Amino acid sequence: MNSSKKKIINDPIYGFVTIPSGLIFELIEHPYFQRLRRIKQLGLSNLVYPGALHTRFQHVIGAMWLCSQSIEILKSKGIEISDDEETAVCAAVLLHDMGHGPFSHTLEGMLVSNVSHEKISIHFMHLLNEQLNGKLDLCIKIFSNQYHKKFLHQLVSSQLDMDRLDYLRRDSFFTGVQEGVIGHDRIINMLNVSNDELVIEEKGIYSVEKFLIARRLMYWQVYLHKTVIAAETLLVKIITRAKELADQKNELFATPAFAFFLYNKVDENTFFTNKKCIENYSMLDDSDILTSVKVWQNHSDEILSTLCSMLCNRNLPKIEISNTKFDSERINILQSKLKNKNDSEYLVYTDSVKNEAYSNDDFHINILYKNGTLLDITQASDQYNIEALSKTVTKYFLCYPKNL
Repeated sequence: MNSSKKKIINDPIYGFVTIPSGLIFELIEHPYFQRLRRIKQLGLSNLVYPGALHTRFQHVIGAMWLCSQSIEILKSKGIEISDDEETAVCAAVLLHDMGHGPFSHTLEGMLVSNVSHEKISIHFMHLLNEQLNGKLDLCIKIFSNQYHKKFLHQLVSSQLDMDRLDYLRRDSFFTGVQEGVIGHDRIINMLNVSNDELVIEEKGIYSVEKFLIARRLMYWQVYLHKTVIAAETLLVKIITRAKELADQKNELFATPAFAFFLYNKVDENTFFTNKKCIENYSMLDDSDILTSVKVWQNHSDEILSTLCSMLCNRNLPKIEISNTKFDSERINILQSKLKNKNDSEYLVYTDSVKNEAYSNDDFHINILYKNGTLLDITQASDQYNIEALSKTVTKYFLCYPKNL
């Protein structure tokens, strides 16, 4: 792609986003990548926030743009980054979500047992690399943290990576939840490298504090909103029941790609050795699931049809949130009220969710002072609640039909 003919995308968050290289444009045009247009970023959050219909495609384009901007800032501060490294790290950020399945995190591990989207992403990268005759060699090294410049990997995956900077800003915009608004531009302008590690200059400390607090608030207010949990666990129950019926050789309406995962047990070993698995996965998106759920409202299996009608008509389960586990006697009483006791595991259930805004176990967000001193944000900040954000909070939920 000639530099004078660089493509631009008009993004609602950042305005005009320039595709930085021919390779990046080639990756965006690939069918594997275009699939991300058909996968919603926030699963079923739109049932609470109607504007949350943005896609993984929009998100990774935004994250790639922030990476490109960050590289320019770092280069202006004397950090040596070659053109090949710049293209490779931007490609790594662009492709980091390639492995997401339908409805993003909601169904992770449901269609392919115990395989994370990150593992599927790297698999897609290797497939693309074969097609592109090794052009992604450096990209894969950076993504896998096998490249000697470790700070480049931290732009892709860390606690202050381009992924988080984009999704907080973007998810806040599309949900209308103002608590998620962060000063991404100031954070990027305060980036630097010290001892081969991504750091934030002293003047950016307050922006980082706001970023961590915003992340915490967005988790409770959007990602782990109790009605979102109710909707997403309902979809998980639907797929669980559908797979159970498929195992019993019941006939289920499904697209060919979706049917493959319903009627076959696909684990890590199968997925990465059987070409049919990745072929079908690359054709799978939200529409496959949603169309099936819509049709299954009329299925002869009463449990499946009930669950699907609940989701399609937003007749979601009642949900209670607690800081402690729910009493088993309470759960037994609710289950005893069901007409059909066989429905209990699908209609009355409990589980937990966790929220950790900042973990200083592996990668630290370090503040770089003018004298060269580095301090972890929890030590550098004069706000007590920043240290509190490094603690994992677990909450328990109980779901049951509203008519019980």
